[in-house]
Amino acid sequence: MTEREPTLRVEVLEGAALQPRLGELGALRVAVFREFPYLYDGTLEYEKKYLEIYARCPRALVVLAWDGQDCVGASTVIPLRDAPEDMQRPFVQAHIELDGIDYFGESVVAKAYRGRGLGLRFFEEREAHARRHGLDRCVFCAVDRPATHPLRPPGYVPNDAFWRKRGYVQVPELSTSLSWLDLGEPAETAKPMIFWSKRLES
Repeated sequence: MTEREPTLRVEVLEGAALQPRLGELGALRVAVFREFPYLYDGTLEYEKKYLEIYARCPRALVVLAWDGQDCVGASTVIPLRDAPEDMQRPFVQAHIELDGIDYFGESVVAKAYRGRGLGLRFFEEREAHARRHGLDRCVFCAVDRPATHPLRPPGYVPNDAFWRKRGYVQVPELSTSLSWLDLGEPAETAKPMIFWSKRLES
């Protein structure tokens, strides 16, 4: 990506072109999502099945970052009209038209590669995707963990400031919940997810 980091390269894939990369992408997601705030005790098999929604959608986009043969970062985006129903539900309930909205799925970066500009590159690629498809609003959601959570690492800094710098604002009235198995827990529990939103300039 830069002269100082010649081994990093970014690959942009649309729809079915993701299929051969599901294993690498799924493995990265499982590893990164074990960290706070997700604490996700996931499996590669589930991740590959979940990611099929992007591989099946011609309008979906996945951005992958590679260091040699290692996938070290990834970000997904899909028009909200094509996204999973639980992502659409808050907008439907608020009587907000789905057409015109791009849904930013998860972004993950391996710990050793954070702070190198990949997060910014992911936002640039996803906003460019929205413009190409004539979508003028970009949204994503983030898990809402309490500040007193017992597994919150000392000195943990959420991404809120970075998102706001990119022009995104939190929309508390747009929320949903997703269930997954936390590390060390016996069963899945529902987690609140709060949406962030940005209007793209024409």
